[in-house]
Amino acid sequence: MAKGKDVRVKVILECTSCVRKSVNKGSRGVSRYITQKNRHNTPSRLELRKFCPICSKHTIHGEIKK
Repeated sequence: MAKGKDVRVKVILECTSCVRKSVNKGSRGVSRYITQKNRHNTPSRLELRKFCPICSKHTIHGEIKK
């Protein structure tokens, strides 16, 4: 059996509101999560609502490039 592209790939989710605010000098960093997605079921970029400890609330975390 030939090995092709993996169906399940690891993706990094980054807080979208922290990225916009990172222009400030006093920012503490960016919230990131690592998860997996199925390439066949979700070909577009993944966006999930996750808790951001820097913003102290639930925000949208979007998939970023590796």
